[in-house]
Amino acid sequence: MPIDLPKDVRAQAIASIERYFREHMDEPIGNIAAAGLLGFFLEEIAPVVYNQAVSDVQERLQARVAEVDLEVHEDAFGYWKKYEKVGKGRR
Repeated sequence: MPIDLPKDVRAQAIASIERYFREHMDEPIGNIAAAGLLGFFLEEIAPVVYNQAVSDVQERLQARVAEVDLEVHEDAFGYWKKYEKVGKGRR
């Protein structure tokens, strides 16, 4: 499944790559080269990050599902228990 970015996000990512090269590398990178580098990262490396995120979400959801019975459990046959706490029931 390819990872696509909305146009505005893609433009911001390209601008960020250009800025990174200006501030941290010996030579700046042009817009077309930055777009190519972004495309490479999205195709080659982003799936690793995506798959890890999916795995993390699955783990958290499984933990939450395992606790559902604790959160929504209702005791059965509780009608008479409320009278036992107050005192003897009516006769």
